Amino acid sequence: MIMRIGIVGYGKMGVLIHQQALAAGHVVPVIVDPRSEAAEVTAQELSSLSLSLDVIIDFTKPDVVIDNIKCYGDLKVSAVIGTTGWYDKMNQVATVVDKTGIGLIWSGNYSLGVNLFFHLVKTASSVMNQFAQYDIAVHEYHHRNKVDCPSGTASMLGDMIIAAMDRKTKTVDGLLKRRIDEDELHISSTRGGSLPGTHQVIFDSDVDTIILEHSARSRTGFADGAVLAAEWLMGRSGLFTIEDLMQSIIGRNNIEKNK
Repeated sequence: MIMRIGIVGYGKMGVLIHQQALAAGHVVPVIVDPRSEAAEVTAQELSSLSLSLDVIIDFTKPDVVIDNIKCYGDLKVSAVIGTTGWYDKMNQVATVVDKTGIGLIWSGNYSLGVNLFFHLVKTASSVMNQFAQYDIAVHEYHHRNKVDCPSGTASMLGDMIIAAMDRKTKTVDGLLKRRIDEDELHISSTRGGSLPGTHQVIFDSDVDTIILEHSARSRTGFADGAVLAAEWLMGRSGLFTIEDLMQSIIGRNNIEKNK
């Protein structure tokens, strides 16, 4: 089905999402960015939107995204939110979604590969919860211009490991100049050069080491995931996460396999 997709935020990710949406056969009649001088930008403000859209994909900034979401609700347009740093206002967003009846999906990482990695890490952590001889750690590598440390993806990995493992109750990050406590999960980081985004989950015992690793070669995977999320959101109302999308695909495949 051909969709009419709007893009809000035309930085590097917005440009890639535009390209991938067109490659998937969709139409992108609206691109909003108050700072971009790109010829593709059609509006400087959301209030100037006048075209009918099926969904908006938002990769902006945390200080504007809540107002943006309120605007999407007023416009009755469902939204894919890739902006991070606003999760403490989730109750406000849930209220907007419930009141307006739009669909909204959010994630700190739309890469299909990363979300498959998340699924594997959750499964592995549940299994390794039964084997106390293995300690766990998370390490991530990124290029020298990466702003946050640890990455949002590494923090998400930490949260899902904590949820799955009884013997780990909290995460710690940065340089530790002390012995780590038994219930702590250390998230460490390396920054340098042009290193691609790489995340490792390490299960280590006295006799062996098991490492799960994901390495991103380009941003295209994130754009593909955002477009997939827009397609999945079509016809749905409510507040969703990327996990809902992944479970719908994985669950559907399992049902078809067992027929």
